[in-house]
Formats: sequence, C-alpha cells, structure tokens
Amino acid sequence: MPKNIDERIQSWLNGPFDPEMKAELRRLLEVDPKSLQDAFFKDLSFGTGGMRGVMGIGTNRMNIYTIRMATQGLANTIKNQAGEGHRVFIGYDVRHHSREFAEEAAKVLSGNGIEVLLSKDICPTPLVSFACRHFSCTAAIMITASHNPPQYNGYKVYWSDGCQVVPPHDAEIMEEVKKIKSPSQVVLRDTYEEVGSEIDDIYLIQLKKLQMLPEMANVPLNIIYTNLHGTGIRLMPKALKAWGYTHLHFVEKQKSLDGNFPNAPSPNPEEEKALQLGTDQLIREKADLLIATDPDADRIGLVVPNMRFNGNQIACLCLHHICKTLQEKGEFPENAAFIKSIVTTELFRKIAEHFKGKCIDVLTGFKYIGEQIGIWEKAFDSYQYLFGAEESYGYLFGTFVRDKDAISTACLIAEMAASAKKAGKTLIDILHEIYNHFGIHLQSLTNLAFSDSQAGMDQMNHLMQTLRNNPPQEIGGQEVTLTEDFLSGLNNLPPSDVLRFWFKDGSKLVMRPSGTEPKVKIYAEVVGIKGETEEKVNARLKNLVDSFKDRIGYRG
Repeated sequence: MPKNIDERIQSWLNGPFDPEMKAELRRLLEVDPKSLQDAFFKDLSFGTGGMRGVMGIGTNRMNIYTIRMATQGLANTIKNQAGEGHRVFIGYDVRHHSREFAEEAAKVLSGNGIEVLLSKDICPTPLVSFACRHFSCTAAIMITASHNPPQYNGYKVYWSDGCQVVPPHDAEIMEEVKKIKSPSQVVLRDTYEEVGSEIDDIYLIQLKKLQMLPEMANVPLNIIYTNLHGTGIRLMPKALKAWGYTHLHFVEKQKSLDGNFPNAPSPNPEEEKALQLGTDQLIREKADLLIATDPDADRIGLVVPNMRFNGNQIACLCLHHICKTLQEKGEFPENAAFIKSIVTTELFRKIAEHFKGKCIDVLTGFKYIGEQIGIWEKAFDSYQYLFGAEESYGYLFGTFVRDKDAISTACLIAEMAASAKKAGKTLIDILHEIYNHFGIHLQSLTNLAFSDSQAGMDQMNHLMQTLRNNPPQEIGGQEVTLTEDFLSGLNNLPPSDVLRFWFKDGSKLVMRPSGTEPKVKIYAEVVGIKGETEEKVNARLKNLVDSFKDRIGYRG
C-alpha cells in the first residue's frame, strides 16, 4: 500500500475510535487489505451541498466519524453567524444507518450548544426543507443518498431559507469542515428534541392552499403509487387525500421501508425497470396513472397507459396546467415567473412566455431555483414565482418548500389528470396538443463514461478544453449559430463548467461534467418543424448526438 494510506489506517488504529471498529480494521488488514485501498486513499469530500459515499470503515466512507467531523464543521459555521439561539432540523431516509447518522449529527450540534429538532420517523426531503423554515432554523440536515444503490448514504445541508446551501455559506461550511482533522476535535452531547407527525399536518395545510381545482376530486381517478421502498409513503397518501384523491392503490412489493430496495433494482423513477412492477399493475388494474417517488421523495416519475413520461414532458404538462388553469380562473398574476435549469427543455420557456409569464434559466441544481425564489421575494416590485423544474424529474409548485417536492407535484399531477379525464382526454392527448401548438420538442441524455481515476479526470478536462478552444461550427449537418461558455459566468449566472451550442431551428446541445461521477453529460434537444412526425424528429435527435460523439472522437 502507498505510504499515505498506511498512515491513514494507522491513525485510525491509534486514534480515538471505538474498539469494535479497530478490531474490524485489523481483521481486514489481515484477510482483505485491498478493500482498504479506496476506503483510506483520501478523505470523503464535503462539497457545496454536503457529501455522499459508500458506507463503511475509512476516511473515504460514510460512517459515524466522518458524519461527526462534518457536523462539527457545520456547527462551527453556525456559531460564526450573528445572533443567538441557533436551531437545526434533521431528517433521514430509509437507508442503512440513516437514523444512526442523524442521531450522531444531533449529538454534535447539541454538544456545540445548538438546539436540535430530530425527525422522529423517516422524513422526505421536501419536509426537511419545509421544517427548516417553519421552525426558523439556521440550517437543516437530510441524511440521504437519494436514488443511489443501497451501499451509499449521504448528508445534505440546508440553510435558513430552506434551500440547499449556496454561496457564501457553502464555501464557509466547506472551509470549516476541512479544519476538522480528528474526532478529538468533535464535541458530543446526547440531548435533542424529536419532532413527530405534527409537522406533516402543518405541511398539508400549506399544500392544500395550492389546490386550484378542488372540484376535480369528484372525477373518479384511479392512482397507483410506489414509494420504491422510500420515505414518500409517510406523506403521499395524506397529501392526495387532502386534495380529495382517495382512489389510491400501492405497489405492495415496493411499499416496505427497506434500505436494501429489494424490489426496486435501482430506486430511481427515471429508470423504466424501477417502474416495471407499477406499470404492470397499472395495466392489470386498468388504472389512470402510476406515480413513483425516489427514496427521499423529492423526485417523481409518471406513467399512464401506453406511455412513460420523461422529466421534460412532466415539467411541461405541469406548467401548462398551472398557466391554463390560472388564466381561465382569471388568477394568472401579471408578474408571474417560472424557473428552469439550463439543460431543461426550451418548450418550458415557450409555454411560460405564451401565457405572458417570465421564464429564467439557472444552473443545474435545484438549489439555484430555491435561491432565485428568495431573491425575488426580497426585491421590491419583483416577480411572483409559480413553478420551477429540472429535466431530472424535480419540480416545485409554490414556495412553502424550497427544494424539489414530489409530494406536492403528485397532487398537481392528479389534478391535471382528473381535469383531462373529465374532458374525455388523457395526459398523452394533452401533451400532443402542446406539441401541436408549440412544436414537437424531443430530448435525450447521453453519458460519456470515463475511468474513475486521475487519467479519466484528465481526459474529461481535455475534452472540455478542446471544445472551448475549437468549438464546432456545425454538428450533424446543422450550423451552430451560437456557442455559450459558462466557465467564466454567463447571463448573470455563477461560473460553471458548461458548454451550450444553439442551432438555427432552436435546437440545442449542452455539455457538462457530472459533479459526482466520472462522466460528461450531453443533453440534446431537437425542435420539430411543421408537419414533421415524432419519428422523424427523433431520428434527427439521434443523428445530432451520434454526429457529436464522432466529432469529439468518443468511442465509449
């Protein structure tokens, strides 16, 4: 083993760690020393939103010691803020050790004189965002790894506005976490208050205020719901019932709270295989729609008979329903505003602007949508936020939550499905009506995979730099009319390693390295011309992506 790894292991054997952990570490050194390479080759990085990684022993693993040290850094940041009486809300998902990690974080905060409100039960991410603001907290923590495989867990940090930390607080927290080199720097005290289901009722009161067409609850709508073994089961049935949608059935095999996700091969509502059991039940029971939420219930998938909608399509359906409904009721605000990420479909913008709403782009990451809501609220005579979306199945209707919220989105989807059914239509019909009016917009996401090594990182950086120095003039026979480089900041957005290429017909291609994995993501969108079929548009989309991969010499 490299010397630095040996030293890291020895520091754990000699340091203030529990005897059981040390015994297991000695055992691994004897029987499987190679397994410790990745576990100790670096410190688990604490990034702008927190940290995520495999659970286990080691400096590069999620365990009680990395949790404690990260929380000590957060505690120091909170204590540096002005004022007294700081408070933090902590929630957690169904994953292995999530409750334990939440309790460890609570002990550290309490040891530093910070009041702690710990969720008594598993807690959806949007409820953490809501509770943070409701209890006037300085910060909040959510223990979750979202839709990652079972061996992962994570630690997300929210600030007082209820959205994930953004500058300057993210940099401040990261700097303080870096200063914590040993568990001996951590202060612990086992004192905290638990918060039960009373917060659910307060959330549901706010959710009820968003309902636009309560009469649609009279439409017999049969809904299948799967929580993919996750936290959504805590709030989803209550939320739909609050809006009057009571014909709810569950995918029983995926209902149990189980961090192994036994009947969800990948607990991700973006993936067809995760929704297969629910789709089969949808067809078998002749239901109207299947709704799926990921393990922390911030993202949502949607299936109706004969179609599984992608994230962009869900965004546009929801947006169109909100705008059309408010306009017909005479309640569409003059200063209405909508937010999407730079990689989300341009159809979203067309719909918003058709209804005379303002639409702005933000960087990828829902925290930027939450941040923009706060900016508008503080500005005099500014815009009124109504809805925001990311193509990665994240949406937010209203402002009482400041992160993507699959619970409120499910209620919105139920309302628009009931409205369509009352008119003798399906959501597929509504989508085609949108396409007929604004043009067909089809998208794809392609991942260019690289090795998880320094060489792989160098390849990714070289690819991005090559395209910056020599941007393509045409791709797939289409002229590139505009190249946008976000690295130095663009359109009043923070700097980001993103390139966006525009074409004459309004089509676009966006490239950005993943923030968590060794891959570059290519988001492509092609806009159909009048009279063009979806098949032809899809063929052009495929040609655009294939031509671009040829252009950059990618053979993966």
